Formats: sequence, structure tokens, C-alpha cells
Amino acid sequence: MTANKAPNNVVWHHAAVNRPDRERQNGHRAAVVWFTGLSGAGKSTLAHALEEELFRLGCRTFVFDGDNVRHGLCADLGFSEQDRHENIRRIAEMSKLFVEAGVIALNAFISPLRADRQAVRRLIGDADFIEIYVKCPLAVCESRDVKGMYKKARAGLIKEFTGISSPYEEPEHPEMVVDTSCETVETSVADILSLLRSRGVIMPQCE
Repeated sequence: MTANKAPNNVVWHHAAVNRPDRERQNGHRAAVVWFTGLSGAGKSTLAHALEEELFRLGCRTFVFDGDNVRHGLCADLGFSEQDRHENIRRIAEMSKLFVEAGVIALNAFISPLRADRQAVRRLIGDADFIEIYVKCPLAVCESRDVKGMYKKARAGLIKEFTGISSPYEEPEHPEMVVDTSCETVETSVADILSLLRSRGVIMPQCE
């Protein structure tokens, strides 16, 4: 994932209201919670369930879902390796802006390539990037195939489909692994909330 360089005549403008100001007003730290895993593993389900709990606590959040982003910001991209790199690069830059806005960004993307996820981590920074590996056996993901994507991929109707004709590289050192083949959504969300508390994202005053 290679960042595009800004033209020489573009200068960064420093705002009067900064991230710490926004975090103080919000009552919590900003962060990027990055859910990665196969299609059907439960990334979006967990992201939205977590958002409901964070919203109940008064946190400012937003869920970025892989399909939704491809309807707009990344509508011009396909699923070649180059387009996947660019898809994640754009999402990373967008997420960085939301962190500066003081928001907890919940990102649900297959993001199959380890190098791309590591590039996002470098951009966001270790202190603000929380990688959650949503682990689930391929057979279970296929059994949940509500979109019919795996069936089409098996039939050769979808090229470069992660887990079938395109590789998924498991995270080596994620902040957390949740196994949705044996854990309930409620248990996984509770574990992630505990992680956010331990990382200082959720402050005591939010409870």
C-alpha cells in the first residue's frame, strides 16, 4: 500500500480545535478498531453490535463496512490485488481523519493481505490501532453464505474471491482473536469492550 504524495503547492492547515480538545468533549479516546476475517466470519455483525454498546455508553462512533464503502468512496475499484491495496489505503486515510475527529472508528473489512493491515497500523499508530481477528473456519463461513457469494465463487462466477481463489493471510499479532464459530456475539462484544477499557479508549466516566 503506497500513499499518494500531495502536490508541492498543497500545505497542511492546522486547525484551532485539535484532537485532544475533541476527546475531552467526547469523554473518551479516539481509536480504530479493525475487524478482519473471511467473508461470513461475522465482522459486520460484531462491529454493529459493538457500536450499539458504545453508543449506549455515550461514545461517538461510526462503522465503516466493506460493502458500504465500495458503494461510494471505493466504487471505482475492483478486486485485483492493486485495487485491494488502494481500497485499504483509502480506508486507512479516512480512518485517520476520524481519529483526529475524536471518533471511535469501527472498520469491518476482509483486508486479506497482512502487508496492507500492517500499513494501516503504521499510518494510524500502534496506540490507536486495534486489530481484531474474527476467526471462523471456512466451512462455517460458507454455511452462513447469506449473500450466495461462496457458491458463486465455487462455481467460478466470481474471480479472486478471498478464501476460495484468493488468499487470506491471518494476522500474526492481533490485539484480540474472537472465534465466532464457538463464541456468542454478546461474549465477543464484552471481551472487546474489556480490551477498549484496558487500552484507555473507554474512560471510567463513560460507564
